[in-house]
Amino acid sequence: MVAKKLFDVEKVVLDLVLSDNPSEKMLISKKIIDFASVMGAYPASINELYFARGRGEFGGFTVPAINLRSLTYDLACAIFRVAKKSDCGAFIFEIAKSEIGYTDQPPIEFAGKIMAAAIKEGYVGPVFIQGDHFQINASKFKKNPDREVEVSKSLIKDSINAGFYNIDIDSSTLVDMSKTDLKEQQFLNYDICAKLTKFIREIEPSEVIVSVGGEIGEIGHQNSTPEDLHIFMDGLNERLGDNMTSISKISVQTGTTHGGIVLPDGSLSKVKLDFETLKSLSDITREEYGLAGAVQHGASTLPEKAFHKFVECNTAEVHLATQFQNIIYESAHFPAELKKRIYLWLKENLSSEGKEGWTEEQFYYKLRKKGFGPFKKEIASLPKNIRDRITLEVEEKFEFLFNQLNIANTKDLVNKYCQKTSSKR
Repeated sequence: MVAKKLFDVEKVVLDLVLSDNPSEKMLISKKIIDFASVMGAYPASINELYFARGRGEFGGFTVPAINLRSLTYDLACAIFRVAKKSDCGAFIFEIAKSEIGYTDQPPIEFAGKIMAAAIKEGYVGPVFIQGDHFQINASKFKKNPDREVEVSKSLIKDSINAGFYNIDIDSSTLVDMSKTDLKEQQFLNYDICAKLTKFIREIEPSEVIVSVGGEIGEIGHQNSTPEDLHIFMDGLNERLGDNMTSISKISVQTGTTHGGIVLPDGSLSKVKLDFETLKSLSDITREEYGLAGAVQHGASTLPEKAFHKFVECNTAEVHLATQFQNIIYESAHFPAELKKRIYLWLKENLSSEGKEGWTEEQFYYKLRKKGFGPFKKEIASLPKNIRDRITLEVEEKFEFLFNQLNIANTKDLVNKYCQKTSSKR
């Protein structure tokens, strides 16, 4: 406890956010992660927990993977508080490739803020930090496939070096629906996923098996099928061979879209999520391939009554992002003058990204996530009492979700499978 008092977490985090020097960011983040390790918290892979689930050793809960686009340190503190209160260990902090860009949170900074929050809240044990939707850009791949793969490899390497021991590869953008043969449709998807999985196995730390996720259906497009799943997994495993650890989970499309579908008045359309498909695919993934199960994206804006269904459908993991962003922007405690300036910046700089026919409400709802990067330092520098009031509103949502996903009392289970060091298989 004395050591923690000597480590001024708030100051170190602000230094990390305000620094524009990549080398300085790296040094600050390393200092944070090293100190967190001394205090008993460390970046970890969820891989062994997921494969144990695939073997049928436990079930009955769905792991939330939470994207933090702003107030990352403050919201991570809230998550750790909720986790300690409910003795929970099965939860993931994540940031997508696109979010790294528009929120201006490089992996080394994101990991540092998460681990700083663990120090602040006295959290002990494995901390899961994940690269979400590390996506292949289809148009860039078509022009120069080797270069686009190298871009992904560079991001993966930077992320693993930062402590991201969980990586979701998204090559589903390469699924070619113009082909009539299902194998030809999925070919580039499983081929590139295999290449990037092999790369991860080559560079991962000797004591860590990085948890890798794949994806068979691009979010927002047509629903995935058992046939898609079989073709992808069979093709992937054939390329990886019997001696290489495969992916631990697979993302599927069942009717959601990132951020929800916003109506002209700014409200959200009701989502028709196909829970039967989700359960079927999750069961196949687990029973036939030994993975943890299916992963659901784009879920945070679903009706509250829907969340318990993920557990009933044996969903391994559910990704949550937009609603936390919405709470920040719509909080009565978020400075109105700052929000006004962010919206003005969006209008002046991103008007070309608006779609024809969008109302003003639709424009701001869909694009305000991109205001977090340009105003990152200002938001992080808000007075602590303001940040605390906003965080409290989001914390209540975290408590609700943790309860609905049934992840209370999972700490011992996580500690059993996710040790600080483990030998490779």
